[in-house]
Amino acid sequence: DGDWVDSNEEEDLQHVPYSPLRYSEETMLERSKDFYTLLNQRRSVRFISPEPVPREVIDNVIRTAGTAPSGAHTEPWTFVVVSDPEMKHQIRLIVEEEEEVNYRQRMGDKWVNDLAKLRTNWIKEYLDVAPYLVLIFKQTYGILPDGKKKTHYYNEISVSISCGILLAALQV
Repeated sequence: DGDWVDSNEEEDLQHVPYSPLRYSEETMLERSKDFYTLLNQRRSVRFISPEPVPREVIDNVIRTAGTAPSGAHTEPWTFVVVSDPEMKHQIRLIVEEEEEVNYRQRMGDKWVNDLAKLRTNWIKEYLDVAPYLVLIFKQTYGILPDGKKKTHYYNEISVSISCGILLAALQV
């Protein structure tokens, strides 16, 4: 297909040497304990504070998520930050509509019953309350400057890893 780039046509990427910092065993142990302690405070919550957060913090968290490994270094993600109250509300309506279909049709009785213990449902009031929503989109392919498509390998797992790093970065 002429719309897709041939791997032989791709430009050579410059190799960037990796020289990680080396830590003493004591420092490694301390850093690993501190990181665990920090992330162990993370919880899945459905009650979000309306307290303002500096936009630069959100930008730094997204930059951190963008350091995730990706198949063939394609970085198949797009992050979109939404702060406009009306746009957040429109997103909430779309999410709730899809979630209601999940609960009523897709998930099955066992899953819905398991979630009932957590007192969760398809109502997502926190989407209106949060100062920012960070939407994350998976790119199955990229568009090169010449208009040809480039395959993004392992795009789903790459985006999932990036989301995990984003969640970790939000704890800092």
